[in-house]
Amino acid sequence: MEKEKIAQAVAILNEGDLEPVDIECWMVIDKESELISDPIMDYIVGTGVTWLSFFMFFKTGEKYAIVGNLDIEKIKRLNLFDEIYTYKGSPKEDLLELLQKHDPKKIALDYSIDSPSADGLTYGKYLSLLRLLEETDFPNRFVSAEGIISRLRGRKSPEEINRIKKAVDITLDIYDQVTVNAKPGMTEKEVAQFITNQRLKLGFDSAWEEDQCPSVFAGPQETGAHSGPTGQTLEKGQVFNIDFGVKYNKYCSDLQRTWYILKDGEKEPPAEVLKGFDTIVESIRLSFEALKPGVKGIEIDTIARDYIVSQGYKEYPHALGHQVGRSAHDGSALLAPSWERYGNLPYIPLEEGQVFTIEPRLYLEKHGVVTIEEMVVITKNGAEWLSKPQTEIYLVK
Repeated sequence: MEKEKIAQAVAILNEGDLEPVDIECWMVIDKESELISDPIMDYIVGTGVTWLSFFMFFKTGEKYAIVGNLDIEKIKRLNLFDEIYTYKGSPKEDLLELLQKHDPKKIALDYSIDSPSADGLTYGKYLSLLRLLEETDFPNRFVSAEGIISRLRGRKSPEEINRIKKAVDITLDIYDQVTVNAKPGMTEKEVAQFITNQRLKLGFDSAWEEDQCPSVFAGPQETGAHSGPTGQTLEKGQVFNIDFGVKYNKYCSDLQRTWYILKDGEKEPPAEVLKGFDTIVESIRLSFEALKPGVKGIEIDTIARDYIVSQGYKEYPHALGHQVGRSAHDGSALLAPSWERYGNLPYIPLEEGQVFTIEPRLYLEKHGVVTIEEMVVITKNGAEWLSKPQTEIYLVK
């Protein structure tokens, strides 16, 4: 997978529309990876380092590594680089030699204001780089590698898609077990533990922090998303929803589903619950139909947001969807509104191979939160479902 991603990175460097233009070298810098590592290291190296190290990818296709002397054997065995330089005291001589030899017009470094996945260069490592290159012109050539990393993480290969699809299928199978086993009176924590037990039995890791994966939200409450389950109980006449995902061979799923707990004598939810649920289903369908390469995320978010508001509900207080990959929240482009907290991410054109969630929600005062989170992949002419869409609310007797 690392060789595949390095080849993809070189191809991206040669794309005519890459911003900023004239990037001839992408430099990834890491140190003491076990403590804090650049997220992209897992993609293009696949292991960590101890001492200050440089991994340099040139537009020409040449690939070099500069590592501390005790890391050399590990990096050699990867068979990823054309040449590996090793140092004992300082990497300065080797770093200058490579840069002076190639004399790149622009050098991309892993920093970004808006995209955390492209912001892996710590300030300390950046200062170390400046010290090594003092009295040279190279620091004047530094630019952000956000465009490179956005495309590298976003464009999924067939193998990456297969792994994500497997994670999705596992998650949906576990949700089926929830429908069969959930009962009124169970607490959010008990439902979460049931799901965790199913996951552990199958031998998979959670897609994000275990204390919040799964998140379970029962009935009317003020608790927002991204919080762990509580002692609140599942009650008849209310809805509950779950946010959960697993990690399969490094790749994640991230799905939400909604259930209604039938009252005694009820055969279906009341009209207001069905209307809210159907509104979410239709907003997802409309968004899905509009997905295709070149469209901006803000356009997709607006479709869902406007439809939900047109049905008499308040707009949801978050982005419509995010990318998924090796992290549950991955990549740069977002399906999001033009809020300051999202920066430029809603305006990045969508690309073939990107995997997104679609996850609107609305609040029913007497019943709770109704939400669905599906996963899709952008294709050449549109999009395809990775999850089987929930089109009917799940019922618990």
